[in-house]
Amino acid sequence: MCKFTKPTIPADATADERRSLMFDALYSADLSEETEKKSNLTYLSWSQAWKVFKQFYPSATYKIHTNPNTGLPVFESEMGLMVHTEVEADGITYEDWMPIMDYASRAMKSFPYSVQVYDKQTKQYVEKHVEGATTFDVNSAIQRSTVKCMARHGLGLYIYNGFDHIDENGEPQQTQQNSNNGQQNGYQQKNNGGYQRQQAQPRQQYNNNRPAQAQPQPQASVDPNAALKAQVNATTDVQALISLYLDNTAVIEANPDVKNLLTTRKKALQAI
Repeated sequence: MCKFTKPTIPADATADERRSLMFDALYSADLSEETEKKSNLTYLSWSQAWKVFKQFYPSATYKIHTNPNTGLPVFESEMGLMVHTEVEADGITYEDWMPIMDYASRAMKSFPYSVQVYDKQTKQYVEKHVEGATTFDVNSAIQRSTVKCMARHGLGLYIYNGFDHIDENGEPQQTQQNSNNGQQNGYQQKNNGGYQRQQAQPRQQYNNNRPAQAQPQPQASVDPNAALKAQVNATTDVQALISLYLDNTAVIEANPDVKNLLTTRKKALQAI
């Protein structure tokens, strides 16, 4: 059973103070008994996530957006297929766009196509076949997207950061070393469509019968994270800072200076 303590909200608390307390409680909820481990990754099903989330927010609702042109819960472009979901709680709605992916986390389209994946052993690109998406793939992506919306509210967010449980002090901890050498982890999709994973992917080259492009020449040394740092410094509230972190998790976790800046900014905002 999920270990959590629902916060006591002071009668004179403002809306932001109430939401901040709820976010901290959701983030600190220990989901270790609702998850399972496989290959050093932590798994959480959409049904377990929704059960715990409704215990915190009984009036919470979710929405699956449909394409106005087709009436179907899927959106298509030349890049691939995506689903669009949202979860509302306490007047705050978080949306998510999730790409539909195959078992190897490759973007799927409505038709089969080929993709070239870099083979580290041969140091060459090898061609792989990606099947066209089915309704099962669409449903799996919808459930994964819904769980990600709940994570934006705080529930299970620590799992996306590579941790697997909350200790007695309410701090996220990792039981054992992840097998992917510190790359970003989260939920993983399984055959029942109820799991999701975030994991850094190898570079891929998609074959859409386009001519090969020349490699870019080295550029003068610049700070590639300058724009992100500016966004962190310009953030005026904790919720916006959290949203910025969720949208740029991989970059922030891979750059200690950006992560330290974000942590410092968060403390400054909390002290206001």
